[in-house]
Amino acid sequence: MNQTWTKYLPSFIREKVEGRHYLQNVIGNTGWQFADNILRMGIGLFIGIWVARYLGPDKYGLLSYALAFGALFLPIASLGLEEIVVRDIVRDPPSRNEILGSAFVLKLIGGTAAFVVPTAIVFLLRPTDSVGLWLVGITAFGNVFQAINIIESWFNSQVQAKYAAFARSTAFIACSVIKVALILTGSSLIAFAAVATIEGGLYALGLVVAYRAKSGFLMDWRATMAYARSLLRDSWPLLFTNISVIIYQRIDQVMLMEMVGSKEVGIYSVAVRLTEVWIFIPTVLFWSLFPSILEAKQISENLFYERLQKFYNLMALIAYTIAVPVTILSQWLVDTLFGEVYSRAGLMLAALIWANVFWSLEMARSAFLTSMNWNRFYLVSVFLACLLNVGLNFLLIPLYGGMGAVIASICAYWFAAHGSCFIFKPLFRTGAMLTRAILCPKVW
Repeated sequence: MNQTWTKYLPSFIREKVEGRHYLQNVIGNTGWQFADNILRMGIGLFIGIWVARYLGPDKYGLLSYALAFGALFLPIASLGLEEIVVRDIVRDPPSRNEILGSAFVLKLIGGTAAFVVPTAIVFLLRPTDSVGLWLVGITAFGNVFQAINIIESWFNSQVQAKYAAFARSTAFIACSVIKVALILTGSSLIAFAAVATIEGGLYALGLVVAYRAKSGFLMDWRATMAYARSLLRDSWPLLFTNISVIIYQRIDQVMLMEMVGSKEVGIYSVAVRLTEVWIFIPTVLFWSLFPSILEAKQISENLFYERLQKFYNLMALIAYTIAVPVTILSQWLVDTLFGEVYSRAGLMLAALIWANVFWSLEMARSAFLTSMNWNRFYLVSVFLACLLNVGLNFLLIPLYGGMGAVIASICAYWFAAHGSCFIFKPLFRTGAMLTRAILCPKVW
């Protein structure tokens, strides 16, 4: 039976999808995630601009620093389990309660550590900086809610992202209203940090309600030592990979704070925000198409690589479609949206937006590596990219400030996604496929 939304499609498209139920599920799943992310992108950008204008570069830089510092420990909370849980549920549906229960316990332990450790580090390094301690402690507490977010992996494994999307949107809208109230009442910087954690808690609550309504009871989950060991055995390369990824994604803001100051962090963060606002597109496509990549792997090698090439091409094409107009309009966007006080972010944005091409391809390549269980290659790639980024930041930030961090980020993203493929012989074919996608991203 066709899904009802297909009747609204043009006839020539409807003919292509009729009777293809899995394809309909993928399209519907992607549609829900796009709707959720577009809503959050639009409202979030508007509220983010308002917050940045309200706080000014110095305070906005402090808030961005705290969020970046807390995010450095997010991989400890997630433990790299998301993709592994999706894979295992797709392979072994009857064991879902053991898989989810074991992953929940592991992530609860990791989330607690991801709250305690960064708070303790700031306390030890800056014992007199009470504002910094509160900012980092409050934002890092949100890492604890990552345990409940394992429910999102269940919905992704069933190609039912709409339930997670609804929970996420509800939490986001509620917290957007809170941010507006904080601005109108002239609230402190600490209050804005608290909202980020509140949003994580509301999202976790929404996931629990959605899972109870559609899938069962959390009390049915059963954590077992056998499944916990199995999950950690496969996820530890992804854990260290995610640590390396988050370092080369967020260390620039931390290093800018230590080497230049909060004002430069605030200006650079505007360029980062306008760059990252588009990241939801490759993320949505990944979680919608990843199950089909896994399925193709079980059917035939030819189908597997055919789908991968189309996936790489699609990711590159979408990234180009975004990067070109943003580059042209970058200075106008920054001046119009954030004001002249953030004007120097215009040139940073014009360059940094091209990092999204490599970010998108890196995400697509992770589907291949996970399918092959070659996560160790991914770990080494992003670890080397992390070292490259940190080294370039040390060299370039003192010379060029935020623009130095931009150059370092672009180089690191390219190496992690594409350049590293030519270091390992088993990845030569993947490197050639990514090169083809970069030079000629033909989808059809």
